[in-house]
Formats: sequence, structure tokens, C-alpha cells
Amino acid sequence: MSYDPYPPTPPPPPYEPPYLTYPWQPPAPEPPRPRHVPHREPVGHHSDLRVLRGAYRLQRRTATLTALGYFTLFLVLSAFAPSVMTSTVADGVPTGLLLALLQLPVTWLAIALYEHTARRHVDPLADRIRRTAELDARRGAVR
Repeated sequence: MSYDPYPPTPPPPPYEPPYLTYPWQPPAPEPPRPRHVPHREPVGHHSDLRVLRGAYRLQRRTATLTALGYFTLFLVLSAFAPSVMTSTVADGVPTGLLLALLQLPVTWLAIALYEHTARRHVDPLADRIRRTAELDARRGAVR
């Protein structure tokens, strides 16, 4: 075994493209251009989706804050005002029991608010976006 003190020579560099300094070489051909398709702006806009998301967010917040707000009020009164919760309303029914029983109608109210805001605000926006998307799809199919 012998030791070679010199490192091996590196391989030659890969093929390099012709430079403009070599006038005898023809220039590289240009790549073919893609066929031009006329650009049509779609009917629907991104702002419609932004408005729909905002309406849906408002719908969720309204229903959630109605149900959770009442439940939080019930918990705060239970923790920090036990005298209010133990006081009687009528014929020995404590206020805490009455407020606990009212949670079910408040939940129903939250559901009703959710459906009302859906029918009034969110559904018309979604229907409009759906119609414009169908129109855009039909336009694309005609091309």
C-alpha cells in the first residue's frame, strides 16, 4: 500500500451553455410561447366570501354569547352572591333553582337566534355566491 500525498484531480465541469462571447455559435432558440387564452374575470369576488365569513362569524357569536352569557351569569351569581341564589321567589322556590330551570329556554332562545340570523343574513349571501359560482362554471364550460 502506498500513500499518495496529492489529492485526486476533480472531474471536469459539466457542459456549459454557449456565451455571447462566441460569435460563431448561433443563439439558443426561444422556447415556444403558450397559446394565448383570453382571460375572463369571474363574476364572483373574494369580497363576497369575506362578507359571508363575517356574517357567519356574527351569527356564531350572537348565539354563543347568548347561551354562554346566561350560563356565566348563573355561575357568577352562584359563586359571589349566594344570598341572592338562596332567597325564595314564590312558595319556597329558591332563585337559584328558577335561574337553573331558565337555562333551557335561554338555550332555545340561542338556537332561535342562530336560525333567525342564518335565514336573514347568512343564507341569502350563500345563495348569491352559489349562483355566481354556477354562472362562472357555465361560462368555463362554454369555452
